[in-house]
Amino acid sequence: MIGAPTVGGLTVGLAVKYFTPSSAGSGIPQTKTAYYNHSGHIPIGAGFWRFVLGSIFCGLGNSLGREGPTVHLSSAISSRLGRFIFKDQRRVQASLPVGMAAGIAAAFNAPLSAITFVFEELLDNFSMKALGGIVVAVVIAAAVSRSLLGEDPILASEIIDVDFITSPWMIVGIPLGVIAGFLGHFFVRCVIQVRGYCKTGPFKNIAWATPAVGGLCCGLIGILAYQITGAFGDPQNSVFSIGYDSLQAAFEDKLVWQVLLALLVFKFAAVVLNYASGGSGGIFSPTLFLGGMLGGLMGMALVGLEQYCNFPNWPGSSQVVGGCVLLGMGAMFSSVIRCPFTSLIIIFEMTGNYSLILPLMAGNMLSWSIAKHFNPVALYDALLLQDGVNLKKFSAYRGSQDYRKLPVSAIMTHEVRTMRGNDSVAENIKALGAKGLMYHAYPIVDATDALIGIVTRHELEEADQELTLQHLIENQQLLVVQPDTSIRDAANMMIGKNFQQVPVVLATSPEKLLGLLTLNDIARQQNASEL
Repeated sequence: MIGAPTVGGLTVGLAVKYFTPSSAGSGIPQTKTAYYNHSGHIPIGAGFWRFVLGSIFCGLGNSLGREGPTVHLSSAISSRLGRFIFKDQRRVQASLPVGMAAGIAAAFNAPLSAITFVFEELLDNFSMKALGGIVVAVVIAAAVSRSLLGEDPILASEIIDVDFITSPWMIVGIPLGVIAGFLGHFFVRCVIQVRGYCKTGPFKNIAWATPAVGGLCCGLIGILAYQITGAFGDPQNSVFSIGYDSLQAAFEDKLVWQVLLALLVFKFAAVVLNYASGGSGGIFSPTLFLGGMLGGLMGMALVGLEQYCNFPNWPGSSQVVGGCVLLGMGAMFSSVIRCPFTSLIIIFEMTGNYSLILPLMAGNMLSWSIAKHFNPVALYDALLLQDGVNLKKFSAYRGSQDYRKLPVSAIMTHEVRTMRGNDSVAENIKALGAKGLMYHAYPIVDATDALIGIVTRHELEEADQELTLQHLIENQQLLVVQPDTSIRDAANMMIGKNFQQVPVVLATSPEKLLGLLTLNDIARQQNASEL
């Protein structure tokens, strides 16, 4: 239970380092990058390796799902077919959403939610021209999947197959949506921060080992969860891999609240560590699992409350817990993945139950609104920003209101030419080579690469060439911003203090230089957004 996830992580890390760097990550952010920045081009080799590594990583017990690798593989196949059939790059690009939708439809036996996911996550605008090919693809994918795996929904239960009365369940869906909104936001923040630590912390130079560390942690967490749940008479191993067995048991009210709480906490930790450490797997299924455990806990609380309050028109305890599991799944999916319409339809397709659609809509939209309020940038886009992929080409951020809410990491310059504070002005200029002073400003670092100031080209040209830069910036008031600072706030600070450029630093280590933001960067983004 410890060795298998660790071996799976080590395999992924070594394969990404030596064989297939393009297969790093979960697959969906890479698919978005290919669509917008590379005209829909995904090498078929990257899709093949994604299939292999995803199977190994998740199959050996790591706590991620199959949908990310499935989407990337399906998109790689459709991209290859598009390049084989068409010469026009625009038609090649248009083939990518077709494969993406087919992958979701096959992975979840959910053709309708596959269509909405493509429009919400990838295209961000509805097009009848794109819809035709996508519909054909999802129909074929779902038909083949059902021929191989059966016609039943992924989560089918006689207990949940009842007609719920809408009005009392609205009271349940709203607070559950609020809790899921905050928990989903916390989950995304944990993923981003732990992933950033893996990229910039002590594992920076041995990135190939981080998936193995994540697998080791998953094994230890899984054993601990197994022991704790076993103490309550029903040991669960669903911290490992996808975990649908425990989710099915929660639907059928077969888990006590202590087990539900343990699975929620330990699965949360395992998913964050596996995903942030660079594992190959998706986050759809784990998100649904976490939402199911959260809903199950609320269902158990309602069952306990019903013993003291005789609620009218209230179903039995099993139906209460099952209904809350369903609502929790949808709300958590909506807050983490940020596709509210997909979250509505996918729950209906995965469970085959429609009677809770109104409270599900209320809870999902509420959780989505809360999560978006605290972090306007969704998870997949935040991952790309962290990797230095510029999102200003993405249609989701066109418009003056949208671009101002983006973090400065979306437009900053990631590759920055620095100067050494201990060297003289002449030595630093000489180190620049033939290009000379080509930039308006240069950040200054010490011998440990810690940021100590910034100097402009004009100051360098006017200064005594024998002075050290450290002496030149003595008593300098340095203005810095963090990568998640909004463009609007950064622009206000720079204009208010009359700064043309500011260094972007790590929030937890202000001396760690990440990039440089200039007023020209902001102006270019504004012009691009107004086109």
